[in-house]
Amino acid sequence: MKSLTFAGLAALLLLAGCRTDVPDGPWDLLWTEDFDGDEGAFPNPDRWTADIGGWGWGNNELQHYTDRPENVGLSGDGRLLITAKREQYEGNEWTSARIKTEGLEEVEYGWIGARIKLPAGKGIWPAFWMLGNDFEDAGWPDCGEIDILELRGSAPADLNGTVHGPGYSGGQGIGGTVRADGSLADDFHIYNVVWDPDRIWWFLDDELFYTFSRDEVPQFGTWVYDHPFFMILNVAVGGNYPLPPDASTPDEVTMEVDWIRAFSAAAE
Repeated sequence: MKSLTFAGLAALLLLAGCRTDVPDGPWDLLWTEDFDGDEGAFPNPDRWTADIGGWGWGNNELQHYTDRPENVGLSGDGRLLITAKREQYEGNEWTSARIKTEGLEEVEYGWIGARIKLPAGKGIWPAFWMLGNDFEDAGWPDCGEIDILELRGSAPADLNGTVHGPGYSGGQGIGGTVRADGSLADDFHIYNVVWDPDRIWWFLDDELFYTFSRDEVPQFGTWVYDHPFFMILNVAVGGNYPLPPDASTPDEVTMEVDWIRAFSAAAE
């Protein structure tokens, strides 16, 4: 596979609002998810599984992840809905959902993105991210983590893109932030990375806001972005990253995902 270039990337970003067209340019469609299906149904089980539990998930999070339709399901008109709810459940004060393609679908290099309308509110923490497919064997952070988007719900205009690896994880993760013109909870936007063997670029819609390269890594740790990764969508509540929720936090918030696309660089 050749290194990705930005030739054709502008055309690719015209996907905003478009569900089916493959853009012109040096790209081959690898994977597409349009979340078609009956209202309330779990997304395609051949592609997605759910994490279950309320043990804090390594970040002192407050939610109990479930696979109930109250927390995760299809809209019936081509969207995925992940809903965090303030409710007592199995000893936790909140419920939500976290779904992943682990063991089912993987990507390695290319353009990976999604069109999403994010939730907001103090303590709300939506994310679209990836973990290395050697997670079970290598563990975290040695498997590598690419956060395509994270949002602190108390700062809904500030989009964060981050990597975590050996020597730079948790609070020492490496990344960048871009401030949108308004709250990212007000409308759908495209969140994506372009990833090749030597560099990762982060975009909000058509705006490049951060890059991270293999050459930068020696000062931090080890480059671990040279193997397949699986995708994760979730809405967490509280924890080490955002502020804790309070009385101002809505009792129910929903992340709406219109589509996900993955493209590879076209062969010469």
